[in-house]
Amino acid sequence: MAEHEKPTVASEWLTGCAGCHMSLLDIDERIVDIINAATLWSTPITDLKHPPEEGVTVGILEGGINNSTTEEVAKMMRARSKILVALGDCAVFGGVPSMRNSCGIQEALQRAYVESESTVDGQIPGHPDIAVMQETRPIDAVVPVDVYVPGCAPSADAIFHVLVELANGRMPEVKGQLLHWH
Repeated sequence: MAEHEKPTVASEWLTGCAGCHMSLLDIDERIVDIINAATLWSTPITDLKHPPEEGVTVGILEGGINNSTTEEVAKMMRARSKILVALGDCAVFGGVPSMRNSCGIQEALQRAYVESESTVDGQIPGHPDIAVMQETRPIDAVVPVDVYVPGCAPSADAIFHVLVELANGRMPEVKGQLLHWH
């Protein structure tokens, strides 16, 4: 990469909650430091959707893999990115969504929608995303990951540290004091 060329950062959200996106937004005014050091392509901060076909320096995947669509997105991001970051517990080890793996998808849906006292109509929703759900897996079960940023959700400080280090061509070390879980 030429010295004047800014690295490109792109992210994709797979499955799970939006906590990682919110932590990225919690960087607040420090985002100016990142914008000065890197081009933000598809992130919660930009309106651009999906990473460019090539030239992604840092690809960030948030969430776990739980169907063929999320698996394909992970493969696509890996193919387009020089460095791939797994952001958040869902991406790192499956997180909370993987808890349903121990009882099976249909049993979890039955408990949540039919047997729960809080269910409005006692029916499992017919949404297409539910129909294709499989066990939740971490990203590295499908593609190689270069940097892990665990946490549910990772702190804005940890995300900022990782992005600044990567934007400056350094492989980050995420120290324990930067990690937190809600």
